[in-house]
Amino acid sequence: MQREPPDAARIDALLPQTQCTRCGYAACLPYATAIAAGQADINQCPPGGSATIQALADLLGREFRPLNPANGIEGAARVAFIVEERCIGCARCLAPCPVDAIVGAAKLTHTVLADRCTGCELCLPPCPVDCIEMRPSPAAVPPDLNRRRYQAHTARLARQAEQRRQELAAMKAGAAAAASDSRP
Repeated sequence: MQREPPDAARIDALLPQTQCTRCGYAACLPYATAIAAGQADINQCPPGGSATIQALADLLGREFRPLNPANGIEGAARVAFIVEERCIGCARCLAPCPVDAIVGAAKLTHTVLADRCTGCELCLPPCPVDCIEMRPSPAAVPPDLNRRRYQAHTARLARQAEQRRQELAAMKAGAAAAASDSRP
């Protein structure tokens, strides 16, 4: 009897939902989808580490393989911390955060809500003054909560993009109407 291949949702449920992109995919669900399609190996998730690789191997009936070092190294959970004395308020760290764990505004000091941070490290590269440090996580955040926060983040971005699209369409329509009204 041949086992039916699990779907991406079941694979995604085993991933830590840090949305860190270290696996080579934009988020955990695209990685899960690639695994389900046979396009990605099960050993590409540093935040999940050996435990996640073993869970994926068990689910998929595959052999355990150690974490691919090209994707990073396994380690204790960490969260971002902004050294406020060094923060210049550039706001470059806000956009890459997949769960809106960084708060602040341009020209103001930022801070990280540690209980929301997934430890993805996506905020580190854009910081021009290296004021963001990774520190041990005070508590484990359930993957499902991380997933819901990521979904809320992406839904917010989609709403903003749609609102901007509508605003631009209204401005273009207004400009076209004004142009046609001014013609003799």
